Parts: sequence; C-alpha cells; structure tokens
Amino acid sequence: MTIARSTPPAFSERRKLRLAYFVSHPIQYQAPLLRRIAKEPDIDLKVFFSSDISMRGHVDQGFGVKVKWDIPLLDGYQYEFLPVVGNTGGGDTLGFAKPVNLGIKRRVREGHFDAVWVHGYHSLTSLIAIRAASSLRVPVLLRTDSTLHDRQRSGWKLQFKSLFFKILKSRLSCILSVGEDNTAYWKHYLSDKFPIFECYYAVDNDYFQRACRAASRTREQFRTSLGLEAGRPVILFAAKLMPRKRCGDLLDAFLKLSKSGSIQPAPYLLVAGSGEELSELEKRAEAAPAGSVRFLGFRNQSELPALYDLCDVFVLPSIDEPWGLAVNEVMNAGKAVIVSDQVGCHKNLVRPGFNGYVTRARDVQDLANSLAMVLPSQEKVHSMGQESLRIINEYSFEQNIRVLRTALEAMVQGFQA
Repeated sequence: MTIARSTPPAFSERRKLRLAYFVSHPIQYQAPLLRRIAKEPDIDLKVFFSSDISMRGHVDQGFGVKVKWDIPLLDGYQYEFLPVVGNTGGGDTLGFAKPVNLGIKRRVREGHFDAVWVHGYHSLTSLIAIRAASSLRVPVLLRTDSTLHDRQRSGWKLQFKSLFFKILKSRLSCILSVGEDNTAYWKHYLSDKFPIFECYYAVDNDYFQRACRAASRTREQFRTSLGLEAGRPVILFAAKLMPRKRCGDLLDAFLKLSKSGSIQPAPYLLVAGSGEELSELEKRAEAAPAGSVRFLGFRNQSELPALYDLCDVFVLPSIDEPWGLAVNEVMNAGKAVIVSDQVGCHKNLVRPGFNGYVTRARDVQDLANSLAMVLPSQEKVHSMGQESLRIINEYSFEQNIRVLRTALEAMVQGFQA
C-alpha cells in the first residue's frame, strides 16, 4: 500500500524517539536535511557513516577532478564514522565491500534506537545494518533511489534479484519512496501491499531560493564576466561529463538549432562540469558558431545558484538517472526544465507544456524540438519558470519530515503492539 502524506500524532512526550541513520558517506545533498531533522524536538537523530571519502577531498570518478565540497557536511547533527577493517576505507572509491565496517550491531543495541533508517542496499554495511536491526527487533526503514529503467540485466541476474528481495523483504518494516518511479520499483519487487511512504527527494529550497535571488542582483555583471552578450537566451547543462549524462545529445540538439537559425537571438549553451567526455565534447563544439558553447569546468555547490539564475532553460538528458536533484535546485531559481524520460524526477517535477518538457532518451531531434518550443518566447520562459517555482515548493524538507514522522509513528507502534 502507498501511504499518502499526512500529519501524524505526536510521539510520546516522555522522551524523544531515537533514530539511527546508516549511509555511505557525508553527501552534499543530504547534509541540510539531516540538520533539519536534528532540530525536531521529538526526534533524536544519530548518523553513522561508512566512509569519510567526501571529507578528505578525493578524485571523483565522474567529474575526473579532485572534489572537496564547499558547504558544511557535518554541522548541526550527531554523527559517527564507523570503524573500518584494515585498509578497506582509505581509497577514492566506494564499493560493496569498500569499506568493511565494524561494530554495527553493537551500536544499534547500545544506542537503544527505536528505529533504524538505512540509505541503500548496495553495500555490505547497509545489509549488516538491516540484519542487525531486524535481529534486535528494531523497525527498519529503507530509502534508495532505484528505478525499473536502470541498466539492462541478464535473466539470471533478474532472477537472483527477485530472490534477494524476498529475503530482504522479511527484514524491512517499510520503504521511504523518493518518487513515483521509485514507488513503481518497490511495488514490482515487494508487492503493492508493502508499506511505502512517499518521502520524495528534496533539496534545501530556502537556501537555493535565497541564493538565486541574491544572484539575480548581480546577474548582468556575471553575464559580462562570462563574455555573454545581453539578450541572448542561455541553455544550461550542469552535471558530470560522462556517457550516462548524455551531454552529447544536448550538444547535437544545440548544433541543429544553430544550423537552422530558428531561434533568434541565437542562444548560448553553458556546460558546467568536468569528466571523461570533456575533450570529445570540446572538439564537437567547434562546429557551433564561435563563442556560443562555453565549457565552464567543475563548479562547486556555492557557485551553482548564479548559473541557475542566469539560464533560461535547464536541460538534463540523462539515461538511467535515478532522480536528478539538480532539477530541484534549478527550479528554485524559477526556470524552465527539459529532461529525458529516464530522469527519475520527470513524473514528479515536470509538467509538459507548463514548466518544461520530457523528451525521449537519446532522441536528439525530440530534444531540439523541445528547446525550440521554449526559447523563442521570453513570456513562455518566464511563465514556465514561475510554474517550476510553484511545483518545487511542494517538494521540501518539511514534507520529508512530515512523512518520516508518519512512517516512524506507524512502524514503532506496530512493533510495540
């Protein structure tokens, strides 16, 4: 069953509900939510990390550059880095058994937690945390962003996956779904009757709206610093330059539009990101009118609001994209969005014809057509952006916390019954 958003009764006034959260490493998208949960008067949150990879500054395999996030990842909530076996946790990559962590069951038992929330099931640590909590009769809430449109698998792998979920299901109390595609995934593997709570992915809307408003006051100076002519529309791509993100599809669509001259004044394409495809994309961009395609390199979190504010339309043409949180971010700037039908957020965040368009993945002509329907009219660009802002206000941390509290209340009471 899918349990809709609602306002639950308060937890017992005698004490806070103790919640343990197990996740791979400090994640820039999650830190603001964890800080927000920690402020709740009736939830005592403690976060357990498998790795400190994001704190050390590491070479991100997707960006291809050393990344150290410029926003606080550990402020405002209780946390602990789990002990690591040997040298399994010191590298620049994470994997099923990288790292191998110790003391998980002891921490669940000695912490006297009322519930355990686990992000993902793809690591040994997450599976141990699920098993440990289940064996101690502590409710387990699982959140992950898997979808049915991810990479192709062989028949035997799908059979193994179905068997795996039959075993996993017996140890889970409920699912926290991040979106409609994720809900479909869990209904497929766990059945329609398994408890699913709609805790849809969100970003720090307040922060991004404030930052984008601030950026708007110096928009023209920023435009000038990039060498962009006033009045020309801006298309923005901001992601890793890797095959799955399909930046090449956007570049090809842009080249089609440039050749046809159908959009006047001619648009710019800004590419914010780095990665393995950079050199190839730069070579292909030489076919565009001089100066119309700009590669801006990796941009850290604090630099993104200025780009979001500057653009007219944001495009994410990825395949196998579980959600696409950059879409949430740019919608807080009040911008039109175009995504492929394999970007997980499209069913939740994009209303075709109202705040953007959903294109067929890998279909360059469909993408070019969608751009051509948005860019020629500044009135349409503005109205779509305002609709994006209205929609994204429904996907907030406040909604996440309401649903989390509903799930906790139902699961804890169920175990106590």
